Amino acid sequence: MLLRQFEHFAAGTVRRFLPQSRVGSAMEAIRSHARRDRLLEIEGKVQRRWEQGKVFEVDAPSESAKEGEKFFGNFPYPYMNGLLHIGHAFSASKVEFAAAYHRLRGKQVLFPFGFHCTGMPIKACADKIGREIEKYGNPPVFPSLEDELPTAPTAPVESGEAKTEPEKFKSKKSKVAAKAGAAKFQWEIMQSLGLKDEEITKFRDPTYWLTYFPPLAKEDLKALGLGVDWRRSFITTDVNPFYDAFVRWHMETLKEQGKIVKDNRYAIYSPLDGQPCADHDRASGEGVQPQEYTLIKMQVKAPFTGKLTALEGRNVYLAAATLRPETMYGQTNAWVLPDGQYGAYEINEKDVFIITERSALNLAYQNYSKVPEKPTCLLQLKGHDLIGLPLSSPLTSHPIIYALPMLTILTDKGTGIVTSVPSDSPDDYMALLDLKSKQALREKFGVKDEWVLPFELIPIINIPEFGDKAAEKTCIDLKIKSQNDKEKLAEAKRLTYLKGFTEGTMLVGEHKGAKVSQVKPVIRKMMLETGQAVVYSEPEKKVMSRSGDECVVALTDQWYLTYGETEWRAKAEECLKQMELYHDETRNGFEHTLGWLNQWACSRSFGLGSRFPWDKQFLVESLSDSTIYMAYYTVAHFLQGGDLFGSTSTLVKPEEMTPAIWNYIFRDGPLPESTIPADLLNKMKQEFGYWYPFDLRVSGKDLIQNHLTFSIYNHTAMFPKEHWPLAFRCNGHIMLNSEKMSKSTGNFRTVRESIDEFSADATRFALADAGDTMDDANFVFDTANSAILRLTKEITWMEEEVLPAEQTLRNGPYNFADKVFDNEINIAIVLTEKNYNSLMFRDALKTGFYDFQTARDEYRLSCGSAGMHKDLLWRFMHVQTKLITPICPHYAEHVWTDVLGQKGFAVKAGWPSSDAPNYTLQRANKYLQNVIVDLRKVLQKQTAPSKKEKKAEPAPNAPKPSIAMILVAEHYGGWQEACLRILQSHYDTNTQTFSPDQEILASLKDSPVGQSPDFKRQCMPFIKFKKDETKAVGVQALDVTLPFGEIQVLEENLNLITVRQLGLESVTIHSYDDVNLLNLAESHLALLRQSPPSPGKPSAIFLKPEMPQAGAEAQLQADLQAVRI
Repeated sequence: MLLRQFEHFAAGTVRRFLPQSRVGSAMEAIRSHARRDRLLEIEGKVQRRWEQGKVFEVDAPSESAKEGEKFFGNFPYPYMNGLLHIGHAFSASKVEFAAAYHRLRGKQVLFPFGFHCTGMPIKACADKIGREIEKYGNPPVFPSLEDELPTAPTAPVESGEAKTEPEKFKSKKSKVAAKAGAAKFQWEIMQSLGLKDEEITKFRDPTYWLTYFPPLAKEDLKALGLGVDWRRSFITTDVNPFYDAFVRWHMETLKEQGKIVKDNRYAIYSPLDGQPCADHDRASGEGVQPQEYTLIKMQVKAPFTGKLTALEGRNVYLAAATLRPETMYGQTNAWVLPDGQYGAYEINEKDVFIITERSALNLAYQNYSKVPEKPTCLLQLKGHDLIGLPLSSPLTSHPIIYALPMLTILTDKGTGIVTSVPSDSPDDYMALLDLKSKQALREKFGVKDEWVLPFELIPIINIPEFGDKAAEKTCIDLKIKSQNDKEKLAEAKRLTYLKGFTEGTMLVGEHKGAKVSQVKPVIRKMMLETGQAVVYSEPEKKVMSRSGDECVVALTDQWYLTYGETEWRAKAEECLKQMELYHDETRNGFEHTLGWLNQWACSRSFGLGSRFPWDKQFLVESLSDSTIYMAYYTVAHFLQGGDLFGSTSTLVKPEEMTPAIWNYIFRDGPLPESTIPADLLNKMKQEFGYWYPFDLRVSGKDLIQNHLTFSIYNHTAMFPKEHWPLAFRCNGHIMLNSEKMSKSTGNFRTVRESIDEFSADATRFALADAGDTMDDANFVFDTANSAILRLTKEITWMEEEVLPAEQTLRNGPYNFADKVFDNEINIAIVLTEKNYNSLMFRDALKTGFYDFQTARDEYRLSCGSAGMHKDLLWRFMHVQTKLITPICPHYAEHVWTDVLGQKGFAVKAGWPSSDAPNYTLQRANKYLQNVIVDLRKVLQKQTAPSKKEKKAEPAPNAPKPSIAMILVAEHYGGWQEACLRILQSHYDTNTQTFSPDQEILASLKDSPVGQSPDFKRQCMPFIKFKKDETKAVGVQALDVTLPFGEIQVLEENLNLITVRQLGLESVTIHSYDDVNLLNLAESHLALLRQSPPSPGKPSAIFLKPEMPQAGAEAQLQADLQAVRI
């Protein structure tokens, strides 16, 4: 009522001050904001009630959990270097909806939430702010873009270039902005978060980030309505002494088991940070691993000429990175990029490698530089300087080969130097063929004939189907014209490389006759041991650290987790096998990761976190301190007393949490001597034992390749089998309005912005509707706005229409419409329960809200002036409130308490009870609605004037049909029944397919019906019709009779059909088998038999008052043709 009064007042004001053309849009905006504000008001009130009632705080009972009694769900704690955005809310909503559903069902539900601060991003950002203050002042005055860039002519925009529409998205920036984007300076990024300059200064201190963002995130999640037990929340790092003790115990236990070792291993490494750069430390390149090559040393033969004379007296090599050292027997030349930038880099006192600067930097971090980690360039070179260099290369039969130009070399892969094996490599074959066949090309690059023409293909590997010169054959077969035909060359390599490795046979060398797959590692080992090659590694793809530098691969001496070790991997695979993963794609992702995952660098020297207890120079990296913290949730409230930072005084001191104590709580170790009260230790042990294993962990699919797989490994190492994880549910990323979330376009929302714009429940509604598969989901603003309207309209309907009319609503026995609606309520309960159990929240929203409201609206229409049944209306309101509670809990609480007057909390009101759905009754109602629709179409067609009548003057008071006879055939008989029986016998309900037509025809011929000479003409059209109908509606199309009485359904709803739907005076229902039909419609029988009714498809005769016989017959013919449904 208040909402309507406000709208009435606003309408008057708007009309006074705005032109008429703008009144409509202005009122729509006012209504939208008023409705949203109503929801926000309700949400604030409900959240206060929840907090006062401690609704989401839960402690484990004293007894162990019985099967199905509890639910423990969790979500990867978000990183706290900014505000939470809608992407966080999307993944978190999955576990929130699941937890709310199980809480509603009466289970003991634990949903805790922590905040991750470990790692280098926060420290890197804090240091950036410090450097910016030192360089530009406080607050800093940054140089403008014009000051930094030289003046240059503006390049025209190409016609195909995508353009950003400046008004397409508008928003403040969020955490997305903090990860990467247009802002060059960290200070500007902080300003984009809404921070003032005097506040930003404090972020020079890394610990300030820990005190600033986690409390904000907590408040945002509370405002979203998450049912979290906030007593158990915490932050990570040694700022929290209790969690720090937990991590140190975890690492120490793994080391005791031999699962943490110190070793030299290749790792993605940030030179600026001076430490390995794990996935969560990267601005781009997450999931990228080191790619190991064999670096072939092709020695430049003296005497040196040109620029290389400066290197006289040194061993100078063109160093080429290859993945196929076994093919070096077939080298005919080396390739260089003519315009490429190269350098002569000092490897040691004697050796010099000519390579690119990028590869030299990688080598410098792999102990291949005179000055460790600092490549020394003795000479800058261009590719042109290298063309024609004579080379002595390992394994080739040619004593001298030459460096030649190749135009397709990529300098961001390998070293920029490429070995050439044209018998095996399609790229090499075409490039060499180009030089041999094109004199002009040789002259362009100064290539002498003797460097090219004498060198022929050297057969080195025989590949079945491709022969001894696989590259030549595939290039000819694919009609490749030049080295620039990239797509066809890629196809040629796809055809030959894998087959060459798995099925190829060596034709040369000491391993002649052996399989390539067997001798490849042997040949590589020989080349490394004899000094003909060295090991070289680089990132598979470009990786940028959050500090802003490009990463390399470094050979690091540090602590590693031995993922991939045989016995440990077997346990991880065993755990995965028994887990519920919901999607095959998820399982495939885990199996793939377990297949490649190997030792993982778990130590860092820079950033925030916990230190290894045995080697305190190192910190535990951010993906290694977050694999079993779900167990910490079970006891966090005892240790931290609800304080995020663990700084509040409790019965336990951090130093009392020794490894023996942790082992007692989590690993069933002996009760140690301790100053901690024994009853408190037992409570913590009981709490863990009750909640573990956790029932569900929800995450984005990008964490399968690291965090989630790590979690499986660590649980199998730290806990017995009965405490291994039960389920992971992974989802795709979230788009906004079908566009990728992007701060550069403004297409993003923080959690707080979405709540302010749409309300919490409308945000949750749109999150539920966004999607539940592994594909990217879509948060649609229109859906959120529609939710505002739907929720507030439903409240208004209950408050202003239903409750005031309570005393006048119909009572008594149920009629057909009542029974149908009662059944629809049962169906909604059962289907929505199934969808919630399957974590299909979009489907739950459909069955429990959208379809349910449609059923209510259809029921209201069916009841007509008699009105809806009071008991059913009350049941509907109660059930709908419960079904929507997990998704829109604030709305549900308001309706439950303030509208329906119920006691307690809606979130714990219990799942609604239902009888078994009667799908036959649902089908009968669908039949009734279809009959009404089809009869109305026929009646409208009959009463519409013909073309001639449209031209002529309408007859005054022309009579219209007012009487209808509906003719029903409830059973297929004779040859039709025989055909249906045959089709039933040839239908596979599992595959939902029919046998081949030949088999159906054979069965038909063997039946009594098939003895008729014209059975094909009679039966085959009917069979085809029924097959097509089965594809459309299912196997029920093959029923000989419907599972309900058609005549009974129609007679029970005569008033609905006659008056409210068709507007007739009289409708009668007749069985087509009725002998009395002869007397009722004797003159129409001949026509009727030409188009008789069949089960589910009645026929009808519409008659006008005092219609002459001839006119009735003509009308009947038209009716029958139109009404055969």
